[in-house]
Amino acid sequence: MQENNFGGLGEAEAEKRLREYGYNRLKSKNKKNPVGIFLSQFKDIMVMVLLGATVISAFMGEIYDAVTIILIVLMNAILGFVQEYRTERTMEALEKLTAPTARVIRDGKEKVIDASLIVPDDIILIEAGDQVPCDGRILRSNGLWCNESILTGESEAIRKDDSNDSVFMGSSVTRGNAVIQCEHTGMQTKMGQVSSLIDEAGSQETPLQKKLGSLGKTLCLICAGVCILVVIAGILRGEPIFDMLMTGITIAIAAIPEGLPAAVTIALALAVRRMMKRNALVRRLHSVETLSCANVICTDKTGTLTENKMSVTRIRTADKEYAITDNPDADNCLKELFRCSVLCNNASDDAGDPTEVALLAAAKKFGILKGDQTRLSEIPFDSETKRMSVTVSDNNGIRTYSKGAPDVILKTCRLIYTESGIAPMTSERKRDLYQVVDDYAKQALRVMAFTFTDEKTGYEVFLGLMGMLDAPRAEAKKSVNELRRAGIRTVMITGDHKLTAEAVAKEVGILRRGDLVISKEELDKLSERELDKVISKVAIFARVDPSDKLRIVRSFKRKGNVVAMTGDGVNDAPAVKEADIGIAIGKNGSEACKQAADMVLLDDNLSTICEAVKQGRTVYMNIRKFVRYLISCNIGEVMVMFLSIVLGMPVVLLPTQILLVNLVTDGLPAMALSLEKSEKEILRMKPSEFSGSFFSGGLLGRITIRGILIGLCTLGCFAYSLYLGCTLETARTCALVTLIASQLIHVFECRSERKSVFRMNPFENLSLILAALVSAGVTALCIYLPFLSVAMETTPLMLSEMVWSLLFAAAVPIASGLLGLITNRE
Repeated sequence: MQENNFGGLGEAEAEKRLREYGYNRLKSKNKKNPVGIFLSQFKDIMVMVLLGATVISAFMGEIYDAVTIILIVLMNAILGFVQEYRTERTMEALEKLTAPTARVIRDGKEKVIDASLIVPDDIILIEAGDQVPCDGRILRSNGLWCNESILTGESEAIRKDDSNDSVFMGSSVTRGNAVIQCEHTGMQTKMGQVSSLIDEAGSQETPLQKKLGSLGKTLCLICAGVCILVVIAGILRGEPIFDMLMTGITIAIAAIPEGLPAAVTIALALAVRRMMKRNALVRRLHSVETLSCANVICTDKTGTLTENKMSVTRIRTADKEYAITDNPDADNCLKELFRCSVLCNNASDDAGDPTEVALLAAAKKFGILKGDQTRLSEIPFDSETKRMSVTVSDNNGIRTYSKGAPDVILKTCRLIYTESGIAPMTSERKRDLYQVVDDYAKQALRVMAFTFTDEKTGYEVFLGLMGMLDAPRAEAKKSVNELRRAGIRTVMITGDHKLTAEAVAKEVGILRRGDLVISKEELDKLSERELDKVISKVAIFARVDPSDKLRIVRSFKRKGNVVAMTGDGVNDAPAVKEADIGIAIGKNGSEACKQAADMVLLDDNLSTICEAVKQGRTVYMNIRKFVRYLISCNIGEVMVMFLSIVLGMPVVLLPTQILLVNLVTDGLPAMALSLEKSEKEILRMKPSEFSGSFFSGGLLGRITIRGILIGLCTLGCFAYSLYLGCTLETARTCALVTLIASQLIHVFECRSERKSVFRMNPFENLSLILAALVSAGVTALCIYLPFLSVAMETTPLMLSEMVWSLLFAAAVPIASGLLGLITNRE
């Protein structure tokens, strides 16, 4: 961009206008405040059932029961509030990290500020890849094109010029650059006129949450049916109506997996935190679980597979080749070539595009620096033209310099600059130069061609070639191999030369025997059906435009793949958004691409994607673990209550005791399961193991069997206690101990679906041990502390009673293990 000569607003004036006009933000949904979060805990179906039980208890004169239920409801609400409040704060922190910024002129100096601080009359600099932060009037532009589809619905970019054209908030700059003056901010912009639509859009549930929500509703319906049958059967048997209503409510409480939705959200939020520490910023929670089943990752080469630290290593002029290490005196051809490379360049010595920084560094080694010149115009580089041109004026007159892809530049050059002067570009010379390009590309060099326009003839004069090395990242090969073992293909999509892409892909392990490499020319010739036929064999798409990426992603998806796609430019945004997992490059990525992405790589490294996949799979498996645990326990509780009624036995557990079970087993232990570390073999599992039915792999059968065993052993302990002459209150306390103990034993078995509890390190999840100890401690207090014992209607147990209660609990995993051995033999 040209040097600016706009003073802009002063900071004092900007602060004054900010107070007058407000922040440059659209009206959005109200943030959840702590009070709202706390009150929302009482909207749960389970809580509503409990509150109904409280009303009935109070109406029937059971004030003590009503107070006890209320206290337990409050404890549950506090636990849910703490977890949801922390999740809300985490997501707010992530939103701040992804907040758009803008470059403005304040007090005559360029500075980067939060886009929300822009005020009317601010002078703002925009360029390709930026999102326009406000409605503004163009003061000066240079080949500016904007995509206003977010406002107009038209996908084609619109050309803007200097004749007081306007740009609008939310549109994206697809090419060129400009200086604009802010006219409207926030709700006064055109985007503000449609902000109500944004405000009305609710947050979408993740697929996993939908499955769990559906499961919860199904269980509630089944529970309602069982409750009605039990109540009717009890009343017909002559039981008191109130007792049977309370029993029905107790069964409802036991059946509803009230902790599941909150547990899923918390598990996802914890995963987001862990991934953030590993340089993966997750913008949408659903991407965490979707990552677990991705089987194709489409990635760019530069910066992701390579270090994005360019250095010029080879130079070729008309008749001579140089190695940068030679460092000879620059002859006329080399001087003119470097003159083009430094003038057709927007970088400084240490800042800017890595390719342009490398060109400046090489020229400096040969003593070539930018001189005194005035840039009259610029045609920026874009993915369609694959070239950049500038027109400059200095002591030598006016001249237009260009740089770009060799195959593009060589096609237009009719002249060549030699030591003897300007000469015709013969077919033989052109053939030799193409061979040099191929040779450089085979060495994994990015090749760039340089030219200027002859004033007399108007023809382009070829100056030379430069080959730049961007070394592959040391960890790239390891990451590609890890992803392959995980059943995930890595596909390179790059704008670089086909041979350059092949060289890098071979080095990092992407290109293997039998894989295909498709160039843009070949891709353009393929129909959608033909592309679908070969897409599973393609390892590299070379010389493609960002617009081609969308077509490639759709083809992969049509073949049933779950696709992750990386991108950085604004033209990458459609493909990034189309992919199942859109991943934006964080360091140099455009704001538009980041906004379209599900996840942002803060270090632009493929190994970070590999780690993100690992974390995504971990959180999915952890969710399966606590679902397995919670539903098994709930089935056990329902079995105890239902069978006791059907068999004509006294009610095994009272409503307050069921509430106690839910409090000490459904809370902390289930949450602690979400803190389980990644299992070593998790990246050796196939994506299909994460994309099928949630209860795949026999999980539903194991849940049901374990729940039945918990119910039978608890009922057995109750019956055995009565058989030995214990009071009803003591028998209930023994059953309560058996139920809670069997569930706390089961939580350790749920740590892995592949290993037995005896093959796992018990100290890897100290939070789980602590949660189990706290739950056991609360149970003991409710039995042996007098005022809690009265509230829970329990009685202190003798040593022998405690022993047989725990033995019945231990019988559950033993019976489960024996049943597993019998099943496996069959």
